[in-house]
Amino acid sequence: MTELGLFLAKKSVNRSDVARKTGISKTRLSELSNNKRTKLRADELYLISLAIDADPCEVFTEICKGLELKNE
Repeated sequence: MTELGLFLAKKSVNRSDVARKTGISKTRLSELSNNKRTKLRADELYLISLAIDADPCEVFTEICKGLELKNE
């Protein structure tokens, strides 16, 4: 499961409602939630955040936790 999938599960989000509100297909939401190789676009992140009534910065921070700059 991806960080987005874990975030949505933690918030008990109904993916069907998100799909209906955002226009993002249930298949795409499933891919974003389950396949770590699937890339989340900024517009999708923003729409999902609006649909679940969450601050986009909070969602972004949560799903990108663990990312760090390379040491030089």
